[in-house]
Amino acid sequence: QVRLVVSGGGLVHPGGSLRLSCAASGIVFSWYDMGWYRQAPGKQREMVATITRGGFTNYADSVKGRFTISRNNANATMSLQMNSLKPDDTAVYYCNTLPNNPYYWGQGTQVTVSS
Repeated sequence: QVRLVVSGGGLVHPGGSLRLSCAASGIVFSWYDMGWYRQAPGKQREMVATITRGGFTNYADSVKGRFTISRNNANATMSLQMNSLKPDDTAVYYCNTLPNNPYYWGQGTQVTVSS
């Protein structure tokens, strides 16, 4: 059974930082390109950042320069360092493979940016 468990969300003031973590089990993590996704209230889920098996990264324009994605294949984990957070970053954040697998969506973690 594949599990992608996300942690690290919370409430933060604008300009603050959070670090999200994704722990994978049930897959050979190093075989997969991975991604962070988010879904804000009333909006479609969108890709935030991706990282290939070899470590190449890509970011949505809205987070470029503020977010950093990384992975540790030995530990089957992935992280998203989020700096200079804005209210528009408020969403539920998920991790999944790239392309995403509909069976792999977990519960995600809520990130709320508010003063």
